Amino acid sequence: VQLQASGGGLVQAGGSLRLSCAASGLTLSNYVLGWFRQAPGKEREGIACINTNGDSTYYTDSVNSRFTITRDNAKNTVYLQMNTLNPEDTAVYYCAAERAALVATMMGLCAGYYNMDYWGRGTQVTVSS
Repeated sequence: VQLQASGGGLVQAGGSLRLSCAASGLTLSNYVLGWFRQAPGKEREGIACINTNGDSTYYTDSVNSRFTITRDNAKNTVYLQMNTLNPEDTAVYYCAAERAALVATMMGLCAGYYNMDYWGRGTQVTVSS
């Protein structure tokens, strides 16, 4: 089982990036998904979470209205569209999956109430000022 995040890189403030997280060895449609990030010297935070069919999402305040999480279950992939990036968004970004039956709310998923069954290896996003 593997979650492979990609799409990170170096971008100027105000720019955009689209992260992808492709799953192999598991059927993502059975899982709720989240994007988390960890900046140097800071704790990991959940920033965007989505339920199994994509009709329920949650965003932390710092990314709300700038980031969009979507999923394509046919492609076994979850995406994070990041717009209007700023230097505070610099971090390693991780995708993670948890069995849908265990999760009550997307807000709880992003808040770290669950251990998450699977984690991706992370992709670095660096935003220059």
